[in-house]
Amino acid sequence: MSEQTIINPATPPADDTQTMVGTANRKESTGNQRTESAERLARPLIRLAKASGVATSYIDQLGTYVEIDDDVLVNVLGALGVDATSDEAIARSEAAIEEENSKRLLPSSTIVVMVDGPDGDSDGDSGAPTLSPTTIRLHCPETADTVPDTDEEPTVTITLEDGIELHSDPADILPDFNSGDRILTLPTDLPIGYHTLHVEMAGQTADATLIVAPRRIALPEAVRTRQRWGWMTQLYSVRSRDSWGVGDYGDLKRLAADAAAKSGADFMLINPVHAGAPIPPLEPSPYLPESRRFLNVTYIRPQDVPEYADLAPADRSRVDALHARVADRNDDPNPLDLNASWSAKREALRLIFDAPRTPERDRAFGEFKRHAGPDLDAFAAWCVAFEVWGAPWEPDSWFWRTDRDSPEVKALVNEHHYLFEFNRWLQWIADEQLTAAQQAAKRSGMAMGLMLDMAVGVHALGVDAWWNPERFAGRGVTVGCPPDFYNQQGQDWGQPPFHPRYLEESGYRVYREMVHAMFAHAGAVRIDHILGLFRLWWIPRGKGARGGAYVTYDHEAMLAVLAVEATRANGMVIGEDLGTVPDYVRRILADRGVLGTDVEWFARVDDSPNAGDPYKPPTDYRRQALASVTTHDLPPTAGYLEFEHVQLRERLHLLSEPAEVFAASARAERQAMLDRLVEDGRLSAEAAADVPGHEQEIVEAMHAMLTATPSVLRQAALVDGTGQHASVNQPGTSDQYPNWRIPLQDASGRVVHTDEVFADPRVLSLAKVMNN
Repeated sequence: MSEQTIINPATPPADDTQTMVGTANRKESTGNQRTESAERLARPLIRLAKASGVATSYIDQLGTYVEIDDDVLVNVLGALGVDATSDEAIARSEAAIEEENSKRLLPSSTIVVMVDGPDGDSDGDSGAPTLSPTTIRLHCPETADTVPDTDEEPTVTITLEDGIELHSDPADILPDFNSGDRILTLPTDLPIGYHTLHVEMAGQTADATLIVAPRRIALPEAVRTRQRWGWMTQLYSVRSRDSWGVGDYGDLKRLAADAAAKSGADFMLINPVHAGAPIPPLEPSPYLPESRRFLNVTYIRPQDVPEYADLAPADRSRVDALHARVADRNDDPNPLDLNASWSAKREALRLIFDAPRTPERDRAFGEFKRHAGPDLDAFAAWCVAFEVWGAPWEPDSWFWRTDRDSPEVKALVNEHHYLFEFNRWLQWIADEQLTAAQQAAKRSGMAMGLMLDMAVGVHALGVDAWWNPERFAGRGVTVGCPPDFYNQQGQDWGQPPFHPRYLEESGYRVYREMVHAMFAHAGAVRIDHILGLFRLWWIPRGKGARGGAYVTYDHEAMLAVLAVEATRANGMVIGEDLGTVPDYVRRILADRGVLGTDVEWFARVDDSPNAGDPYKPPTDYRRQALASVTTHDLPPTAGYLEFEHVQLRERLHLLSEPAEVFAASARAERQAMLDRLVEDGRLSAEAAADVPGHEQEIVEAMHAMLTATPSVLRQAALVDGTGQHASVNQPGTSDQYPNWRIPLQDASGRVVHTDEVFADPRVLSLAKVMNN
């Protein structure tokens, strides 16, 4: 997770799966206990929690067995809508679950069907996909007085995405004489996609979403033929003379095209571009968006909107004057002023919005609104409420007093329809400009183009939680991670978790639409904290980050959605699986064709967490991975080599150990990396002995090591190309450090502009290394 604190520089950032010994709200094992006792498993509360998908114990980072406290389980169950507040309530909830299961005609509201590749090879690489025979049990509920009538045959209809209806053949439905149930065999030629299964049986009807997905996300042809590499950058940080003090989609378009044409790169990974607040003050972190369904409109470049060219002279002059007001910030090496940039830019965009559009442009805008559907209207209404009524986090906010059906909200939209339409228009323009960047990347020769980053969740007071609260768990819980080596208090990210039952009952529509929207602009999607597809650490209000419990999710359904959307886009999925991730998770992800993430600074022999332990040779990296030297949660490599992280954490009082201890571990870590480079013949002993004097040489040697990995994707950070030292993000801080506001710089701290990046000899030198 991108907001985590890294205390020990010798270890990877823990993503959330484990906790450290000695914290409160835990019951540790004695001896070799690894599972819950029979007595504990027999307790009604424990049975109820497990039946509801709540883990009642887990194994921590040191292999210690930990039990979740009863009060935490009660609170988490309550957030799921399961009453466990008393023995009587537990009994009623258990009985309700049993009754519901006994009456369920279909096994689930969402059923995943896996498609094999040709000849059963399960890779989906070529030819037409085929469906192995798949059966579904149709449960005929029993009553107290009757046995199911096995002569009553069910009727089954499958409605495909395109509306075509398929009716079952009686031969495809066979009775199970032991139970009275029926066994339905699905057609073997169902197309990939999202279909609806309708069943009528024994006087009952039931519907389920059929997600028919490739069993494995196939590597695109361009990646199967040879390994590919690309750049990682923070979009906001790279500015040109046409920028408004902050990097924008116009800069991205130029960067991607230049990266392909001048450096030979095949992709460009950027920070999340999910939607944020409509007016200042803006949240700097791209990992705490207001909505993951829509785009960040602050990255729009006004001059690239077609209507800008046709503005009346007076309006054109006003837009140009607004640009001039902030343009000098493009040369400022100090932290970006996001609010000043957006204030000027938004005023200019209002002028452009007011300009006449051609009939063709009006039709395109109308089509965008139609395709985006009700969620776009919800987002626009939230933006209007934010601007007119105030920020949702203000005291006695409208957020808690209104909802989508409130008369006040309807009146607000009617009264401020101009603002409502303006916010819908902004999304259309952002969509156009991000699409243009992807098209430019592909036209210029990139094999994949943009790689977009998906944040873990959304702001608790954002549009998604306000307009569609049913999508999320009760407001008493947030998502985070338990205590670990790297943050002894644990972390609470303040984000509401998706409700697993809502996802299932809605056929994962909200997840499908989000993933589809991302692949509409990208050749690959990176998923931050991909463990969240399997389980999330839910923290009840008032319990603190350590007082949580894991809630499980149907990873098969979400992986199936990723497989459908990636296959349709001929794209790839990369999962951020850094830290202590259970082996079964990595195994399942690999089986499904989701790439992992291997980072040199974390890649020790046997995954050792100890500073100074040897680094593994590059040949031991995973083939099915995106390999890189660093991440955005660490300083650029030049800064890391010269202990930028040590100095910064000491200056900000973030250390939980003496500074000299932390510094010693950092020195041991650096030495182990230098030893690896010298041993492999990529660096001379003389260069290793003088890091400041051979900074660029060492950075390039570390990237040369990437080229020796079997990983299908390799990545270089743009900050490593320019030689920047300053961190873009210091986990565990908010106001103490200007996270996500550091401009792209060279080794001397000079701003590097968009048109200078791929003319920079140091950048081109690193590109040459990556192309070897």
